Amino acid sequence: MNKISDKAEKKSKKTVKFVFLCVLAFFVSFAGSVVFKMTYEPASLKQYSVDWSEEIGTVHKNLSYGEEEAQKFDLYVPADNTKKSYGLVVYLHAGGFAGGDKADDAHMLEWLASKGYVAAGINYTLFSEENPDANIYTQSMEIKDSMPYVIEEAKKLGYTIDEMAVSGGSAGGTLALLYGYRDADTSPVPVHLVFEAVGPSSFYPEDWKSYGFDQNKEAAAYLFSTMSGKQITPDMFGTADYDKTMKDISALLWVNKNTVPTVMAYGAHDKFQPYDGSLRLNDALNQYNVPHEFTVLEHSGHGLQNDNKKYLEYMQNVETYLEKYMSVKK
Repeated sequence: MNKISDKAEKKSKKTVKFVFLCVLAFFVSFAGSVVFKMTYEPASLKQYSVDWSEEIGTVHKNLSYGEEEAQKFDLYVPADNTKKSYGLVVYLHAGGFAGGDKADDAHMLEWLASKGYVAAGINYTLFSEENPDANIYTQSMEIKDSMPYVIEEAKKLGYTIDEMAVSGGSAGGTLALLYGYRDADTSPVPVHLVFEAVGPSSFYPEDWKSYGFDQNKEAAAYLFSTMSGKQITPDMFGTADYDKTMKDISALLWVNKNTVPTVMAYGAHDKFQPYDGSLRLNDALNQYNVPHEFTVLEHSGHGLQNDNKKYLEYMQNVETYLEKYMSVKK
């Protein structure tokens, strides 16, 4: 009996270690894999950056929307403050839900402000040893709670917001999709558009093959429990109860005929968030006839680093949709 018990204990320890390594690999890899695209700027994309100056706009940094240390936002406002109202574009940072900062997206936010939008980069409490209870749901609720503060601060500065778009990359893409799909009905101003790159929109073990979750359901349950803040067990997979439990963090499950127009980009060789999941999202948007653009970077992984022409196409789609659904006031 002792030998059997020892064997069982060793097997259990191995399973726990495997699960821990999966979670660690996910957060660390996911956090760092998109940095390349955020920092590398090929010549074809230079049109989406500006030489920031007071002639273009002003940035107001580290404004608070709550009492927690991470609950800060940066507001980029255009130099022209004479218009009756403005559109707001929120861009949420990448980092695997465990890293990153609003400052990482300064170039994107500057470019948006240069186009005439009020732009906001918002931080949220990251999952860490110090904050083990932070998860996608709590982060998404922080973003939801921040919006009235962002809009009120813009108003104080002389920029009345009457419409908005929400966007982001990687983890920020997930949070953008959740706000645009799940929370649009309760937004302080109408949400007209979501644009995002490589954000996970659903959590089905069979899609997350690169982590072996299609085979190891216990590991999948552990990670998805960590990400959702809810207790997930292997027997829940494939049931209606699982979808109900995960709906709070699964943008896919909120898609309907009223879903806002969406522009998205995904790498066909993404090993950190499942490409199969992006196909599910595209299918759902097609099913409900939601206006959207689905750009696939055929030679790229999570960093979208190998298809500059296709990434340019994604950004051109972003411009087109901004002009169509939230054009700058004249």
